[in-house]
Amino acid sequence: MIHALRRCLSAPATLARLEALAVGAPASAPVSLRVSLGRGTTDWLPLLPADAPYWYRARPDHHEYRLAIGHALHVSSAGPNRLAALDNAFAGFCRDWRRNGPAFAFAGFAFDAGNNAPLPNALLAIPTILLESLAGECSVTLSVPAGRLAQAAAEWPHWLAAPAIASAPPQHPGRPETLAERAWIARVNAALRDIEAGRVDKIVLARSRKIEADAPFSAATVLSQLLAQQPSSLVYAYGNSLHSFVGATPERLVRLAGTRVDADALAGTSWPGSLALSETKNRREQALVVQAICAALAPFCEKPPLAEPAREHAAGQLLHLRSRVAAIVRPGTTLFELVRALHPTPAIGGFPVAAALAWLAEHHEQRSGWYSGGIGLLTPDGDGEFSVALRSALLAGNTAELQAGAGIVTGSDAQHELAETTAKLGTVLAALIPPLTPESGDSLRA
Repeated sequence: MIHALRRCLSAPATLARLEALAVGAPASAPVSLRVSLGRGTTDWLPLLPADAPYWYRARPDHHEYRLAIGHALHVSSAGPNRLAALDNAFAGFCRDWRRNGPAFAFAGFAFDAGNNAPLPNALLAIPTILLESLAGECSVTLSVPAGRLAQAAAEWPHWLAAPAIASAPPQHPGRPETLAERAWIARVNAALRDIEAGRVDKIVLARSRKIEADAPFSAATVLSQLLAQQPSSLVYAYGNSLHSFVGATPERLVRLAGTRVDADALAGTSWPGSLALSETKNRREQALVVQAICAALAPFCEKPPLAEPAREHAAGQLLHLRSRVAAIVRPGTTLFELVRALHPTPAIGGFPVAAALAWLAEHHEQRSGWYSGGIGLLTPDGDGEFSVALRSALLAGNTAELQAGAGIVTGSDAQHELAETTAKLGTVLAALIPPLTPESGDSLRA
């Protein structure tokens, strides 16, 4: 398959086809050519670049894998109007987008609109090279501004010239972070006091853990582990030459297909040895999320959104309660409008949303990268999907920062919530650290 890709990039006919698509287009208009590469199942991870921006999205149980390399066009933003800015920029891209088949843009954003480090707060990009494997059908989509066709053709081989080295990850998780755990428990107790006082109904508290290794972490290796461990989740990544943000999330924020909208109301967690999902605390959490999602979508819909009964949903070793929420939106509603209305849901921020966000700001909640923000895929026709960026690791050389959260409501127990975050952190830790072998050394420390 890689040989077929290289032949496609070097063929004079490829540039000629792009030139034909671009006739009469403004110089800044995106032009996208999709070329079939034939059949062959591949996850594209051997081509993950070491020194170029990239995006990765895979749904293993759907046999769906996408790797995007380079940025033909991109825009970033921050602040309270960040998603509106991306919406307007994307509308401009789509106005003159020339293409011969399916084409996509990728997007990601942080939980907090003011967080600008170490990734852009909100970013949208049309990739230079998009590799797809969908049910065994492989293709490449080449995108370039109409005014840069000749330059782009010369650059294509560069994007594939230096794939990242997939080295074996380190082997030991190190010691527990006792002081950090005590500090987090104190925050849980502070949240419970304000919940009991009636100031807020739910607070979601994030917890992080940093891992240091003797060698750089390999995003390709971590993603490969996640594909095997969580085939029913969305496995995702965004990376540049300095950082890779990788994870596997069970939670869709919103999907728009024509005028049909779907969202996940997901909350409550159980794991081997924990209390059952049927306990009151989990049911209460999940009901709050359903209520908030339906209320957020209602202003855009022809009729009130409908929520399915909650069912158990597996994500690796964890189980959650999930209800699918569906509705028909009014024509002209954009995906970014729906994202702005829904983010943050009570599953990642709390409830009521404004009171929960104020509490988190007052107590200096910190979330790195795009953890509990969103990661999405959009089409020029206005369809697309955003997922909540959960179960993540921010990789930077020899360091990995893992993050997980827990919803605090009336009846929550601080030790139980700590155990929940530990179980969630463990899903990503298992991808960073394979099982020990007799030859393993103490190469990892926390």
